[in-house]
Amino acid sequence: MNGGEIIAKMLQKHGVKFLFTLCGGHVSPIFVSAQNIGIKVVDTRHEVNAVFAADAVSRLTGIPAVAVVTAGPGVTNTVTAVKNAALAQSPLILLGGAAATILKGRGALQDIDQMSFMRSVCKASFTISKVKQIVPTMEHAFRIAQEGVPGPVFVECPIDTLYGEELVREWYGAKSKDVPPRNFQERMVQWYINYHAKKLFEGKNEVNFNNPIHTPSIPHYNEGQLEDAVVRIKAAKKPLMLVGSGAVMNARKADALAEAIKKIGVPVYLSGMGRGLLGKDNDLQMRHKRKNAIKDADLIILAGVPNDFRLDYGNHIGHRSFISINRSKTDLNKNKKPSLGILADPQEFLIALSHKIQQNYPDWITHLKKNDAKREAEIDAQAAAPVNTGINPIKLFRELEKKLDDNTILVADGGDFVGTAAYTLRPRSPLGWLDPGVFGTLGVGAGFALGAKLVHPEKDVFIIYGDGSAGYSLMEYDTFKRFNLPVISVIGNDACWSQIARDQVEFLKSDCAMNLSHSDYQIIARAFGGDGEKVDTLESFVAAVDEAKKASRNGTPYIINAIIGKTDFRKGSISV
Repeated sequence: MNGGEIIAKMLQKHGVKFLFTLCGGHVSPIFVSAQNIGIKVVDTRHEVNAVFAADAVSRLTGIPAVAVVTAGPGVTNTVTAVKNAALAQSPLILLGGAAATILKGRGALQDIDQMSFMRSVCKASFTISKVKQIVPTMEHAFRIAQEGVPGPVFVECPIDTLYGEELVREWYGAKSKDVPPRNFQERMVQWYINYHAKKLFEGKNEVNFNNPIHTPSIPHYNEGQLEDAVVRIKAAKKPLMLVGSGAVMNARKADALAEAIKKIGVPVYLSGMGRGLLGKDNDLQMRHKRKNAIKDADLIILAGVPNDFRLDYGNHIGHRSFISINRSKTDLNKNKKPSLGILADPQEFLIALSHKIQQNYPDWITHLKKNDAKREAEIDAQAAAPVNTGINPIKLFRELEKKLDDNTILVADGGDFVGTAAYTLRPRSPLGWLDPGVFGTLGVGAGFALGAKLVHPEKDVFIIYGDGSAGYSLMEYDTFKRFNLPVISVIGNDACWSQIARDQVEFLKSDCAMNLSHSDYQIIARAFGGDGEKVDTLESFVAAVDEAKKASRNGTPYIINAIIGKTDFRKGSISV
C-alpha cells in the first residue's frame, strides 16, 4: 500500500465523501486512490476554488472537508481561501504536495518553503517525512481542525511519501546493487540513498487504521454560568440577541439551535452563517436598524459574535450590560470585556438555555417590528425610484425574493450588489446562506456553490455575484457542467467596482481602476455547455429567473447577466 492509498483510507474513515483537487504529479496517488475506494473526486479549474468548495462542505456538514493540491504554485494558489477559512473558523484539511524528502533545498521542481507561510494562515501545519507517519498525522489533523475554535489544517505530503517503494527507489537510483559504485564517493552516496529510503519506508506495512476517532474537545459552560444568564435575561425588559457564524459550528445541530432561539423568546438579529436559522419569516427575527435596537436594549446577548468592526469595536454596545458566548477566548473579550463572558460553544449554550427559560416580550418586539416596517417602507420607495440605466437592483431583489423556493441556498460573492441582497433577500432555512465571513473575500462564489450543490443536489443553489467578483471564478462553469451541478448565477452588472467607487469618487474625486464593461458574461455559461441570458428590464429578469430554475432542474447551469443601474442604497458603506 502506497502513501496515497493510506491517506485515502484515512479520508474514508473520517467520513469524507468529496475530495477537491486540481491535478498535479506530486499528489496524483492521493486522488487516484480516493476515487478507487469510492470518494468522489472533483477537479476544479483553480486551486483556490477547491479550497472554497471544501470550506462550504465543512460548513454544511460539520465534517472537515478536504482539498489536495500540488506543490509550490498549487499550494500558494490556495492561501486566500485557507486564510478565509481560518477567519471564518471553518474546519478543513488541505493536503499539499512537496518535493521529495531527499531533494529538499536542492533545487527540485516547485520546491519552496511551504511550511513557513502556511503556518501563518492555518490553525496548524504538519509535514510528513516517513510513510508510517501518515496515519497519526492525519488523525491529528482531523482532531485539530475541529477542536476548540475550528480552522484549516495543512498537511505537507512530499512526493516520495505517496508513491510505491519500488518506484521511489528507482527514482532515487537506489534500486539495486547491479551497478557497483566506481569509487568511495559513489559508495557513500549510494549508502546514504539506501539509508534514506530504508528510513522513509520503515514500518509502512504496520500502519493501523483501527484507532478510534477522537471526539474533538471544545470549551464547555458550567451550570453557574447558565443560571447567571437566566437571572440576567429574566431581569431584562428589552433584551436583544445577536447570533453569528460562531454559533453554527455544528451543522448537524442547526435545526436544534433554531428551535432553542424560538423557545428563549428574545428578539434576534442573525448574521453570517446564522442567517436563515429562523426561516423566511419569524416574529423574533429583526432585519433592520440593528444599531438603533442595540441602543434601545437593556441587555445584549452576543452568541458567536465578536465586538469587531461590525459592531464598531464595541462602541455600538457602549455601557450596556452584555453577555458574550464564544468558543474563542480572543473573540470573547475582543475590544470590550463582557458583563458575563462564557467561554463555550454558543450553540450548545443556547440549546441548554432554552430548557431553562422561555420568555415573551410583546411590547419590545412590537417596537422593533415598527422600526423594521419603517425601513422596509424606505426600501420599497428606493426600489421604485428610476435608475440611470437597466434595472433598479433593489427592485431586482424584491422580485427575486418572490421567486425563491424554500429549497434554496444563497451564495454571496460581491460587494455593493451583495450588500443590497443582504438587506432584501430572506434565506429560507438554517445554513441557507453562505458568505465569506469576516475576511470579506471576493471570489468565494463558484467554490462555495460547488460544495453546496454537492451536499444538497436537491436544492436550488444561487450565486449572487457582483460583476467584479464574478471575474474570479466564472471558469468553474466548466466544473459545474462536467459534474452535473446546475448552479444558477445572478450577476449584477453595473460595469463598475461600485462598493469602492462610492467612496473613492467622493473622497478622491477619481474613478481610477473602478470601471468595467457591460460584458456578455452569460456567454461563458454557454461556452461550457450551460446557458444564460442578458437582461436589462425587470420583466426580462423575472422571465430569466423562471428559465434558470427550469434549466437547472434539467441539469443545465445558468447565468443571468442583469444590467443594473446606480442607487444610493449603500452610500457610505465602507468599512475600516
